[in-house]
This record gives sequence, C-alpha cells and structure tokens, in this order.
Amino acid sequence: MLERSQKLAIYVEGELAGPSAKMGSGILRYSPNEVAAVIDSTFAGQDVREVIDSPRSVPVVATIAEAKALGADVFVLGVAPPGGHIPEEWFSAIDEAIGLGMSLVNGLHDQLNPRYPNLKPGQWIWDIRIEPEGLGTANGDSARLKNKRLLLIGTDMAIGKMTAGLEIYRGARDKGVRTEFIATGQIGITIMGKGIPLDAVRVDYAGGAVEREVLSVAYADLVIVEGQGALLHPGSTANLPLLRGTCPTHLILCHRAGQEHLLRLPDIKIPPLRDYIKLYEDLGEVCGTFPRPATVAVALNTAGLSADEAKAEIDAVSKESGLPTADPIRDGVEVFLQALGI
Repeated sequence: MLERSQKLAIYVEGELAGPSAKMGSGILRYSPNEVAAVIDSTFAGQDVREVIDSPRSVPVVATIAEAKALGADVFVLGVAPPGGHIPEEWFSAIDEAIGLGMSLVNGLHDQLNPRYPNLKPGQWIWDIRIEPEGLGTANGDSARLKNKRLLLIGTDMAIGKMTAGLEIYRGARDKGVRTEFIATGQIGITIMGKGIPLDAVRVDYAGGAVEREVLSVAYADLVIVEGQGALLHPGSTANLPLLRGTCPTHLILCHRAGQEHLLRLPDIKIPPLRDYIKLYEDLGEVCGTFPRPATVAVALNTAGLSADEAKAEIDAVSKESGLPTADPIRDGVEVFLQALGI
C-alpha cells in the first residue's frame, strides 16, 4: 500500500483546470507524499501553480514516461468523472503506467486488481472503493458520546466539504485539541491512509460504517466527519447515513459563491440557505428523537474571485444565512474554530 516515501504522478489528462480534477487537487494540497509530476498534455511545460491554486510547485508533463523519469513511483487517477467509472480511453495510460513498474491508486468504482494479476515484486494496486468487512447496521450509539461531532454538509457535490474539514482538522490540532478526521471518500482516504469509501458501502450498512468509525475515535474531543454529496442532489444517497452514523452535534454548510443551481443539473435550484440548513437540522433531530445539531457557520468556496469579490460574496452569504462565513483557504479557519467553541 502507499508509503509516505513514495513519489506520486497525478493523472488528470485534459482536466487539470476543471472541477473534475478534485482528486488531483486534493492530493496536491494535502497529501504528505511528494508529487513528482502532474500529467496533462494540455498544460505540459508549465508549473501546476500557473494553472490552478496549488500550495506546492509541481511540473506538468505530457507523458507517463516523463513522470517516471522525474522519479514517480505511484500513478494516481486524479479525475473523478461523472458516475465514478474509468473512461475507456484511460486504459492505455493505465496499462503504460503498470508496464513501467508503477503502482496505482484508483479511487473510482471499477476495480483494477483483476485486470493486472501479474504485478512485479513490490508493485501494487490500491482499489479504494471496496466495502470494508464486518459491517452492520447503525444503532444510534454516537448520540451517547460526550464529544463534539462535526459533519460537513453541502449544497452540491465537489463543493469543498473535504477541504473545509481538513483545514478545520489542521487548525484544531494546531491549538492542541484532540481531533480526528474521518474520511468518507476516495480523496480523503488517500490523504489520511484510512477511512470508509461510503459510496461503495451497501445502503443498509452505510450508517453502521459511519457509526463504527465515529465510535473508534470516541476519545477525541472533536471528531470531524467528511461530508458527501448533497441532500438536494438526486444522485446522492449519503446524507442520511452520515447523519445517523455521526449523530452530529455541529454542522458546517459548504457552498460555492454565486452558485444558484446544481452544476451538472441546472434545472435543480439551490433553495434559500436558511431553509436548507433548517432541513438538515430537522432531519438530524427527527422530531426530538436525537439531539438537534447546530449549524454554526458557512464555508464558502470563493475560488476564482478577486479579494474584493470574495469579501462581497462572504458578506452576502453571511447575511442570507445568519451565520459567520469564511473561505477556509483564503481566510483560514479561526472563524470556524470560534463557532465550534475552540
């Protein structure tokens, strides 16, 4: 499996500047592994910082062979296409990487281990989206814990829930708070080295999978659970298991500045934020059955805006929601830590 000493090549062919490259962007921002190269022939010859907002400088190359020559040990599929399946046109690149002796991180639904039964010594394939063993149904046990449990919720997919969660995780730990982050998607699992691929878990066991993870870190004063999808998104079934498994004490809403509808489904409008927040809290509480979670802040994704534009959007969302609002990347996380009483 992935060792921290191994160097990565992130494959985002044709997508580096787009929202589908969220796996690659997340690894660039948070992975402790060195990234030897990003592979995208569209931007070959540039530094990744010339194309996207990245905290590290990494060369963009056109070919897998170039990435290998730069010392890459592991080939990472860095794009999350709609539906989470591997496009047919990617297989020639995957075949080449395997042929060059590189190991592979695959966060998509299609498993690749069966395709490559004869790997070289030391070579491996990490198919992340495999259901963990020994799962059962949830029992509501998380509600009896005495710690703070923060669940990140959103108005769309790929809107910054993992990013906000990891930034708050870092900030809380820097303050000396016993904090754990529960990854529930391919990017978070790759970064943390553990977690649950929630969209690969059968629906009956999804809440139980989340609950098991929450209970396993019950010693922490703050447990941060990475959100998935969005309650209003027709393609998302993750939110109810996340609410039941976490029994959250706190929620932070993640939203993209200026977004009024789902990106991939423009006919589906995002409702007023106050109404949307109340719906999440009502579902979390279930008419008083569980403790009511408190939505304490909004994490606003202002990528691509100027400083003045971002401030105007943050002020507008804060007024609309009635909650403290900030961009965790642009502004830091002090607003969120204060809202959580840290």
